[in-house]
Amino acid sequence: MQIRDLPYSDPGDPDVRSGPRFLLWLGLSQLTGQLKALSWGLLHQCAVAGLPLCVGLAVQAVVERSGSGLAWAGALIVALGVLIAVGDTMLHRTAVTNWITAAARVQQLLARKTAELGSALTRRVAAGEVVAVSTGDVEKIGWFVEALSRFAAAAFALVLICVGLVLYLPSLGVLVALAVPVLALAVLPLLPRATRRADVQREKAGHATELASDTVAGLRVLRGIGGEELFLGRYRRASQEVREAAVRSARMWALISAIQVLLPGVLLIALVWYGATLARDGRIEVGQLVTVYSAATLMLFPLRHFEEIAMAYSFSRPSAQRAVRVLSLSRGARTATAEAVVPEGDLYDPVTGLLAPRGLFTAVVCGDPDEAGRLADRLGGHAEPDGRAPDEAGADTPTAEAGGPDTENTQGRDTNGPEKTGPDPSDGDASERDGTGTDGVPGPGEDRRLPSVLLGGVALDELPLGSARTAVLVQDKDPVLLSGTLRELLDVPSSGTVTAEEALTAAQCGDVLDALAQASVDADGDPMDTRITERGRSLSGGQRQRLALARSLVTDPEALVLDEPTSAVDSHTEARVAAGVKRLRTGRTTVAFSSSPLLLDLADRVALVHGGRVVAAGTHRALLRDEARYRAVVTRETDDTAAPAATDRQNRLASIDVSRAAGATEEIEERA
Repeated sequence: MQIRDLPYSDPGDPDVRSGPRFLLWLGLSQLTGQLKALSWGLLHQCAVAGLPLCVGLAVQAVVERSGSGLAWAGALIVALGVLIAVGDTMLHRTAVTNWITAAARVQQLLARKTAELGSALTRRVAAGEVVAVSTGDVEKIGWFVEALSRFAAAAFALVLICVGLVLYLPSLGVLVALAVPVLALAVLPLLPRATRRADVQREKAGHATELASDTVAGLRVLRGIGGEELFLGRYRRASQEVREAAVRSARMWALISAIQVLLPGVLLIALVWYGATLARDGRIEVGQLVTVYSAATLMLFPLRHFEEIAMAYSFSRPSAQRAVRVLSLSRGARTATAEAVVPEGDLYDPVTGLLAPRGLFTAVVCGDPDEAGRLADRLGGHAEPDGRAPDEAGADTPTAEAGGPDTENTQGRDTNGPEKTGPDPSDGDASERDGTGTDGVPGPGEDRRLPSVLLGGVALDELPLGSARTAVLVQDKDPVLLSGTLRELLDVPSSGTVTAEEALTAAQCGDVLDALAQASVDADGDPMDTRITERGRSLSGGQRQRLALARSLVTDPEALVLDEPTSAVDSHTEARVAAGVKRLRTGRTTVAFSSSPLLLDLADRVALVHGGRVVAAGTHRALLRDEARYRAVVTRETDDTAAPAATDRQNRLASIDVSRAAGATEEIEERA
């Protein structure tokens, strides 16, 4: 693999059992590049190892006054110099190639996993950790892969030099051969402590990075509430902790480097003293002493690679562990086994008992916004963060009696009053039936994973990723608009049934189109060709939200899940958007998480989620009249035990909102 061949057509299936196993898999995946670097490294190191012999021959030729011997020694030195230059150049080229291609492979794996998990990734891994893995950790992993081949070449060169010295001059070669393992392994006792200090530094740096990213993301809000200085002080303290940890880590690595300099120096002093004694007694020649001394001096360079590989591994191992933590995540409990066909039918969540009948507009009311976000992710086929194993007792195939989907009964239910759906969390028998506690946590000794959402009776985590995304589309409450023209924004994979104009009309984007037409640089003022800045910063919050909604409507999925799709618009626009979405999605399954009476009154079916279960379902007006918990969320009631007069007042206010919604709906229908 060359740099010009990037990106990989397939980065492979990594070994994510542990950080070291991932590093091993990464090295084996680039075996060809590693062998190339090893070959060039051996050429370079062996050429360097041959220099002392040539220098010794030259010195001995001068002592013996041999012109031919000096000429041969000079020619050998020139030849070795050429080999050293070629080997060093190609070694650097192949090593850097291994570094870049390894980093690119890891980045592609992370990008593939990010696309697979979607918005659920940041719910399961901290955003700061994801940033750290995709930036600094990738470089450290690439460094280890790059240093591995150079270390192997250096180790082979050291063995070759030691064997050659023993054969060339046993009296001094044995001393060098015995000293080299000591020099190479002397720092091993210090490496665990240095690694621990480096881990502490990286942990504190990751915390500081996460704190900084969170602060920047919420800077506007922090300024509004006067908390900017508070968070700035927290970041100052975190950065000082990083600095102190870095100094402690640097001290240990400085000690290791000092030992790497001290011990070879002691070896050279002992070698010169003992060799000079032998040469004075006439037991060895001066050229032989020069040869051994030069070889021992040049051995210091290969020994440096032992320190480098130790540092590279100690830095890359926790980085690889963090990468493994991200790459080991999966979108579901099981691997995809179903055919790549988009199923049709009711959308059903066996965990909460939520049922969205096919072809209907279902609204979901949750008192906890975080719970609504998690449920929306589940409806999109994403696994829960706790990663529990499948229920062998059959929790993945619920029956109608247990709260499962029953299409015939669903279509014929009386929705005039609220219907109780699924077991109530307060019912102790429910906990015994599914083998979990009242909080949904598996019992002792059990390893369970929450069952997948079903679409038409097919588990979404059994579908291939492409089919699952085509079947169910989840729009987050804070959707992102990429930079580009409006035409490019709406040019997304779709069924082709819904046009861009129809989607924009349903999302009530008329004022957005007018604003884009005025900002257009073209003479015709076509808003479709007007460029939208990064993340839609040139638009208001409501305009961004409606454009994102239009983009979701264009895709025309089998089931569309919207998390607070009208939270940033005014009441009048909200009613028109809800009516437009319902009209455009006729015959398709739509689920909207909202607590707005204007949207809820237009829904065909409303479900109330409380305590992680659907506790009631029916029409908005029936639930408002008969379900106190629903009324508390929708009307913002703060006390369930409020006086009847206060409750009546809340009901009258809610009725006014319903009347307004009905009036807005009738106005829209007349215009349509």
